[in-house]
Amino acid sequence: MEKKCIKFPKIEQFTSTVQSILRRVNFVGLDENGDAIYDPSIPKPTITFHGTVKIHGTNASVAFNAKDGIWYQSRENIITPEQDNAGFAFYAESNKDAFMRIIHDVAAENDIDMHKNTITVYGEWAGKGIQKNVAVSELEKTFYLFGIKVSPFDTEEVAYWVEYGHYNNPEAKIFNVDGFAKYTVEVDLNNPKMAQNTFYELTEEVEKECPVGKHFGVSGIGEGLCWTAEYKDDMYRFKTKGDKHAGKSKVKTVKKVDNERLQLIIDTADKVTPVWRLDQMLTKACDLMNGGSIERNKLGDYIRLVIKDIMEEDLHIINDAGLEPKDINKRVSEVARMYFFEQEKERVGL
Repeated sequence: MEKKCIKFPKIEQFTSTVQSILRRVNFVGLDENGDAIYDPSIPKPTITFHGTVKIHGTNASVAFNAKDGIWYQSRENIITPEQDNAGFAFYAESNKDAFMRIIHDVAAENDIDMHKNTITVYGEWAGKGIQKNVAVSELEKTFYLFGIKVSPFDTEEVAYWVEYGHYNNPEAKIFNVDGFAKYTVEVDLNNPKMAQNTFYELTEEVEKECPVGKHFGVSGIGEGLCWTAEYKDDMYRFKTKGDKHAGKSKVKTVKKVDNERLQLIIDTADKVTPVWRLDQMLTKACDLMNGGSIERNKLGDYIRLVIKDIMEEDLHIINDAGLEPKDINKRVSEVARMYFFEQEKERVGL
């Protein structure tokens, strides 16, 4: 085993995270060629995301295994007190015993053989001289722990995350992000945008007054929030940030959406897709009156028939709502698609 930088995974945006979870929802296995098989008929769940304060500093971590000992990392590289990143390696080396206590506790509590695995403790190294324009930049440099990963030496085994929320050592300036403000948001994957304003409002709240800074007696701007959710043993993360901390730099911020308009689109699309229409177009597309069957290669034809019938019969409903066909077509397609799969399962006795 040779020391290598075990990088913390890139934190995505909300939309890409939702798409990743949806792929996992629909994943059912691999075919004979090793290619993924997806079943789009699987119902979309509601996922609970847990949020913690995103601290504006620099990514830092401490790694250990019994063969190579302890080492220190920035986001991309192994660092040392001689070739450092904002003084983190010097700090970590000076507080090696505190980090080793955490690592040994992690190993004991999770039955981890440190002769076969590397344990990496991740956090944000933040404080005076590291970043600007945020409350925590007025505090002494501190390590804010936000994740612990176990990486087996055997590359055939999958690395995994363990519970980190109870590890602290205030005397060594190791604080856990779970010890500050925490948030919970439920996201219905059938209509994920409906949750976006909640993320916006919570991020705006943190941006106005950083809970971490406030905890230590400093009032000022916060960067945003980090969100995590576990689904089928996989961990999903995304971040929501404001822009006040960034100065003139451009950052991807969480956007506010028009929830009233979103709800109007949903209600209008649902109004023009009654069961009788969905059933009628399904019968036509699959030729069910003449002994035909529901086959997935007919799904596209079926959806097109539903939309065509709406345009011929119910265009006035869309106009009265102040919408255009393009506004509701995605929702109409989704409603029709789910009805298709429901009927497929019912008629083949699944």
